[in-house]
Amino acid sequence: MPDTSYLEYIATIRKNNDHFFKHSEDSPLTTEQKQSFEGLTNFPVNEKLNLRVKLQKNKHPEEVTILATKGDERTYLRYGYFTFEFEGKDNRLTVFKPPDDEYLFVPFKDKTSGIESYGGGRYVELEPLVDGFFKIDFNLAYLPYCAFNDRYSCTLIPPENFLAVRIPAGQMNYSH
Repeated sequence: MPDTSYLEYIATIRKNNDHFFKHSEDSPLTTEQKQSFEGLTNFPVNEKLNLRVKLQKNKHPEEVTILATKGDERTYLRYGYFTFEFEGKDNRLTVFKPPDDEYLFVPFKDKTSGIESYGGGRYVELEPLVDGFFKIDFNLAYLPYCAFNDRYSCTLIPPENFLAVRIPAGQMNYSH
């Protein structure tokens, strides 16, 4: 039986995202796009993809440069990784962190990329829990701004974060 409060939580976030995209000056949508915008398309909520994971922190996080969609470069620390089992397969994702921020960033591609979700991949954030574990909720996976508007440059997904499974959760393709 689905957790009603969790479903309501995700519904509220999605409603707030739609409002932001339609009405905010910081929205990645152009004025013309906002006029016809009726909401983001999301996969149905999949509670199996709201995970509690153990982050394996790198003792000495390596500074890496990752290209972005317009050829510019972004610097991150390869902060660590976590593993999870889904659809009978073991999966591993690297966690990146900007050098001067506490934000933990997980860019990824999966078997939905380029079909049901944006071909350039999606992003999801890691949230610390009180017991040393982290929460990663793929139902909150989102498209980078360059999926909506080509005036943005977005971090490309490193090959180490290409998953061999479908992650049917979070935002799907954006259609104008």
